[in-house]
Amino acid sequence: MRRLVFLFALAATPACAEVPRVVTDMPVVQSLVASVMGELGSPGVLLDKGADAHDFQLRPSQRAALGEADIVFWIGPEMTPWLDRALEAASPSGAIALLHTEGTHTRNFAEAEMDHAGAHDDHDGHDDHDDHDGHDDHDGHDDHDDHDDHDDHEDTDHGHVHAGLDPHAWLDPANGAVWLDVIADALAARDPENGETYRANAASEKAGLMSLAGEMGAVFATLPSAPIVVGHDAFGYFADRFGLSVAASVAEGDAAAPGAAHLSEIREILESGGAACIFPEAGSDPKIIATLAEGTPARIGRPLDPSGRSMEPGSGLYTAILRSTAESIHDCLSAAP
Repeated sequence: MRRLVFLFALAATPACAEVPRVVTDMPVVQSLVASVMGELGSPGVLLDKGADAHDFQLRPSQRAALGEADIVFWIGPEMTPWLDRALEAASPSGAIALLHTEGTHTRNFAEAEMDHAGAHDDHDGHDDHDDHDGHDDHDGHDDHDDHDDHDDHEDTDHGHVHAGLDPHAWLDPANGAVWLDVIADALAARDPENGETYRANAASEKAGLMSLAGEMGAVFATLPSAPIVVGHDAFGYFADRFGLSVAASVAEGDAAAPGAAHLSEIREILESGGAACIFPEAGSDPKIIATLAEGTPARIGRPLDPSGRSMEPGSGLYTAILRSTAESIHDCLSAAP
């Protein structure tokens, strides 16, 4: 039984270690790693700009890069299932699924049915959440050993169903802060000569991140707790952190077209004034949002981009996602009657 969370072979690290070769699954993770590595190195990213994180097929060159990597940082199989068996085949010397690292606050999609208003008051330290406990025993490879690599794309359907663990954990900046430390520690273990630099970079990024989170919290605290409708169920962590209420999601699952009955339910919410704003999502057709909102009191907000699909990759992408999400939601809610 193999673990996805930590596959380190640190005892084999040479005395004069080189800067690790790092591969990440998606731009938001690449951004966090890049901010920790600074000028020492540039982490690679597998997911192309604009691509769907849940539904992606690796190219041969990317498979080769995985095999040559010293460390692979990824969200986990719940977010990028196509990487699950690819890691088994590539056998990189170290792989870390950030969603399953100690200290990460996690939530289940079922919690989206709860009232999020004021939920951020209970989250500041995440000390009362035990969802991450025991994830070191996560065994994502057990069911895949008898499959060939070319089946990777066919295995992604379970990533389209919104049930169980919600993988969009980076939208809680407290998780981003936890992951910066995890990344710095992993890099320092591989490259002890630059360990102080990795940890200093992580500390600096965390300070800026927590400052931004504080500003966002203060701004949202002044807004009425009017519900919103989003493109897909990716904003539970953000809503929990900042005391927002998500009335519904247009898509019932990632890359899944909403059914007529579900659209009728959303239309009823908007017609009744049950949501102040509805938001399209970057990379998705906005026409369905416009049709749903037409003739209702709901305002259409600027597109949300929870994974940075439309943004330029790099160390600034993570905070850009948080800031853009906050500004879009704030501007729409503050203008709503």
